Amino acid sequence: MPEPRPPDAARAEQWFERWEDRLERAARANRERDAWTPFVESPSRRLHPPGAAEAGKAAFRARLGRPFSLDLPGVVGTVGAEASPWTGAPLGVTYPRVAVDPLLEAVQAAAPAWARATRRARLGVCMEVLARWSDQTFENAYATMHTAGQAFMLAFTGSGASSLDRGLEATAAAWSAMQQIPERATFERAFGKGAPVRLEKRYRLRPVGVAVVLTCGSYPAWNAWPAILVNLATGNPVVVKPHPDTILPVAIAVETAREVLREAGFSPDLLTLACDTWDAPVAVDLFEHPAVQIIDFTGGQAFGRTIERRWAHKQVYTETAGCNAVVLESADDLESALGAIALGLVLFSAQMCTAPQNLWLPRAGVRDGDRLVPPAEVEARLVAAIDRLVADPGAAAGLCGALHSARTLADIATLKAAASDRVVRDSAPAPPPDHPEARTATPLVVRLDADDRALAQQERFGPMAFVIVADDRDAALAGATADAQRFGAIASYAYTTDPDWLPVVLDAFAEAGASVGVNLVGQRPMNYTAAFSDFHVTGLNPAGTASLTDPGFVARRFRVVQSKVEVAGS
Repeated sequence: MPEPRPPDAARAEQWFERWEDRLERAARANRERDAWTPFVESPSRRLHPPGAAEAGKAAFRARLGRPFSLDLPGVVGTVGAEASPWTGAPLGVTYPRVAVDPLLEAVQAAAPAWARATRRARLGVCMEVLARWSDQTFENAYATMHTAGQAFMLAFTGSGASSLDRGLEATAAAWSAMQQIPERATFERAFGKGAPVRLEKRYRLRPVGVAVVLTCGSYPAWNAWPAILVNLATGNPVVVKPHPDTILPVAIAVETAREVLREAGFSPDLLTLACDTWDAPVAVDLFEHPAVQIIDFTGGQAFGRTIERRWAHKQVYTETAGCNAVVLESADDLESALGAIALGLVLFSAQMCTAPQNLWLPRAGVRDGDRLVPPAEVEARLVAAIDRLVADPGAAAGLCGALHSARTLADIATLKAAASDRVVRDSAPAPPPDHPEARTATPLVVRLDADDRALAQQERFGPMAFVIVADDRDAALAGATADAQRFGAIASYAYTTDPDWLPVVLDAFAEAGASVGVNLVGQRPMNYTAAFSDFHVTGLNPAGTASLTDPGFVARRFRVVQSKVEVAGS
């Protein structure tokens, strides 16, 4: 029986032509690592079509209190219990609940046509998906705000433009990787004294299987968009398993991408959604299915490590957690350095994987120009910098956002009890006037000695930080890098004015497999990460294995199958 022909992908090819220049520019940005984005990073009405902000807000509100309609295969019921961290009110949205086996049967049935589609067709679909997601940034921002807890500005920029950048970065990386392999080639060679042999060769790029993408609760788009798109671009169908408390922004994105697939003549079941609950999780059932060959996970370190070990026979890409360190040895302007660190601790209540956590100081003090500032004063000035940022509850809300989970409040209380008299700044609620029911907490800061720092040797997800005093700067650096290597770090930081010590710092973090930013005091937050320029996660420490976006994030998601036919008469 002959293979069924792939769908007429003329529309997808047209999309490729429409977005080809953008794709090639993104590929160039990946090579050159420069500053570039095609997406609007500000919600300013001057930068958007008239009424876009209002339409996005209205679209979000129209989702509330009703079923989210997705024609998924294998539906066996509904789930949905999201509540806004800002208001405490349930969103009232329910989603289809699917059974794993019939879902994956439908996904596998859709897969062959997608695998046979041209690279251009698949990339055309991915680029069109990105464009439509960009058009939905306002709606997505409100959905993210009222599920993840991000303040609106961060939801628009971080989960909007910046996450779209990451998605485009990964799509362009997939395109570049596939372009290195020609579709056809002619091989001609003489063997001995006979006539040359001529072979017509064909190289087919084949996907490896179904991908399952697990999205995180506090930052749902940042890792999800790259994982979804890089899998689709390389021919692998995708099942998205969203965090049970943060489904809506992911469901909106899946709905839109399914519409694009359908318009291109492909089955929308190439991208599906598997929602679950805390009491009845579905991830393990997905992972165990033989059709699933790729797992993209963002979330807690314990489950991430379990995935890495238990399903090591599959392709596993993780971003989990780390105890990100700051080594503060000296600064031209200590007040600016402490202001940058304080902002990193306050921004989205340290619920970002790049947030600093452990501030390391030499016991003799930190050099501020010509003056040596003792640790107690550094600590007091850091606390004062935090206090200034959260003094006005209205302004603080735009920086701190809301806590994604009530468990973070319990974690703060547990740490406070364990730290006892070592607490140097207590945490307290800071609800904004317009959202008095918001779940909030200002940073808790604890003082530790380098020889007694067990409390700091794990990620404390949320506004919890430590000031750690070491014998000298080398001991501080050694402690920070040792903890990164042993417990994980996604982003590390250092401040020094000593040109002779700077190479020591850079080498130490590199040997620990931890990326580091040095003397960051500019207008951007210290934990800002730029797509197309900054690599995210090294894969060299326990904080994760998936780097956005290096060749290793792409290359194993497809394989090359070759055929060669000898030309008659050669």
